[in-house]
Amino acid sequence: MKASGRKYQIAVIGGDGIGPDVVQEALKVLTATGTPFDSKRFDISGERYLRDGETLSNTTVHELRKFDAILFGAIGTPEVPPSILERGIILKLRFDLDLYINMRPVKGVAPGQTKGHEIVVIRENTEGSYVGEGGVLRRGTDYEVATQGSVNTAFGVARCVRYAFELAASRPRRHLTLVHKTNILQYSGDLWQRIFDQVAVEFPTVTTAYFHVDAACIYFVNDPHRFDVIVTDNLFGDIITDLGASISGGIGRAASANLNPMRSNPSLFEPVHGSAPDIAGKGIADPTAAILSAALMIDFLGENEAATRITAACQEPAFGSTKEIGDTIASRVSRS
Repeated sequence: MKASGRKYQIAVIGGDGIGPDVVQEALKVLTATGTPFDSKRFDISGERYLRDGETLSNTTVHELRKFDAILFGAIGTPEVPPSILERGIILKLRFDLDLYINMRPVKGVAPGQTKGHEIVVIRENTEGSYVGEGGVLRRGTDYEVATQGSVNTAFGVARCVRYAFELAASRPRRHLTLVHKTNILQYSGDLWQRIFDQVAVEFPTVTTAYFHVDAACIYFVNDPHRFDVIVTDNLFGDIITDLGASISGGIGRAASANLNPMRSNPSLFEPVHGSAPDIAGKGIADPTAAILSAALMIDFLGENEAATRITAACQEPAFGSTKEIGDTIASRVSRS
């Protein structure tokens, strides 16, 4: 897409811990590109939940729909039990806004390698093990039973796989790998494999491959160059992209996009790292992942040249406090 020349409306959710600080630096760098935008901050966080019991209301979701994009920091505070914020905020945003594509670039030089890699992982973002299908019986007893299912629909798998093929077809290598566990997960794996094979017929210029997820993890470390675009389900995608971050400079440089490719709702862009409460307020968090997420955001909005400038400015390391790193990258962008 090309730049529209209009002023974009960006919803900003700083969240908890280091989230507000890294998002602030991302906005600084975005301003340095000259991209016209207005932003509005939303108080959505663990602190808000502790204060008044609210995670994310339907009213707030309705308001977020009016924006062009959402820039998100991080959610999580030790005082809130696990799953409340994850399901009440992060997953609710993905499900309610139909952010069915999670895209995570994996770019860098893996330890022990001399040649760089540039992989894009396309993760289905609204189905699988994260939908919450399951239950518990006799909780807290010796006879407790817990079940957790994985929900996969032909519709959901097909639109994710087709997006991945379209992306692969637009890249120089034109290669797409399906990652799953078809030898054990005979129902969901079979659905993914059959749809993958069916859609592949529509893209004769794209070469394909398949790896079980455990083998893919080995190759991520030992031979990442065999991958170009990867498509996988929600759970496997969550796991392998964190591994991808470790071979690409660390979690502090890992950006992600939660996309609604139909553009019927705003897409959401966030660093992969968490809220890191142990270093919150110390000014030592690396904001690079948030800055690269902002680059993904404006690229999706059509500001491709500005996005390229941000990405290029992040290639060389920047040092210092959170603010100093943001200042350095913003200065590079301004000069480019």
